[in-house]
Amino acid sequence: MSLAIMNDLFTNIDWSEISDASVDTMFMLGFSVLFSTLIGIPVGLILFLTGKDNLLENKYIHNILSFIINVLRSIPFIILLIMMIPLTSMLLGTSLGAKGTIPPLVMGAFPFFARLVENALKEIDRGILSMAESCGATTWQIIWHILLPEVLPAIIASITVTAIALVSYTAMAGAVGGGGLGDLAIRYGYQRFQTDVMLVTVVLMIILVQAIQMLGDFIVKIMRKK
Repeated sequence: MSLAIMNDLFTNIDWSEISDASVDTMFMLGFSVLFSTLIGIPVGLILFLTGKDNLLENKYIHNILSFIINVLRSIPFIILLIMMIPLTSMLLGTSLGAKGTIPPLVMGAFPFFARLVENALKEIDRGILSMAESCGATTWQIIWHILLPEVLPAIIASITVTAIALVSYTAMAGAVGGGGLGDLAIRYGYQRFQTDVMLVTVVLMIILVQAIQMLGDFIVKIMRKK
């Protein structure tokens, strides 16, 4: 009886298509988080280290890099998606589907993540850095043994925030044929007025966001206990 009711309520649902779209969303999310982290951590470190009164103070590098980050952050993601279509096509051979969405996702997310890393580094007690310098530690040693370990829980929390933002970005990517749950929500839920498809995709994205937040909080909690 319950199965019949479910079928009546979700007459437009193709569960195999929902499954494929979920896999595409996870694919886009996984690779964009990975590359945003790999780019964002070094960029955040450079922003911090070249800032005023820091180890590698250089106002020219800091100001130029800060300007670039601010410009990228100021571009609405849907516009960034369209702007990057030629570059994405050149790099990957396509700007469509899950694969074609990863470059704009990374370009939209890593500046945001880099700022979070920079802000986390600014919270470190400067006395620790001064003591390390007075003991003869090199810049690399300070980065590897002091800065990164000190901000690791904050970095994990920042990755969590960035990943959640990327879930909404993947949904927006559906507007330009990016694939995933967002694509289904737009093509079927919005354009064809299939409310059941819209409902299922929204519920799945809510579950995904909750899972990311819970996992991130759990990892941060464990790391702070150490």
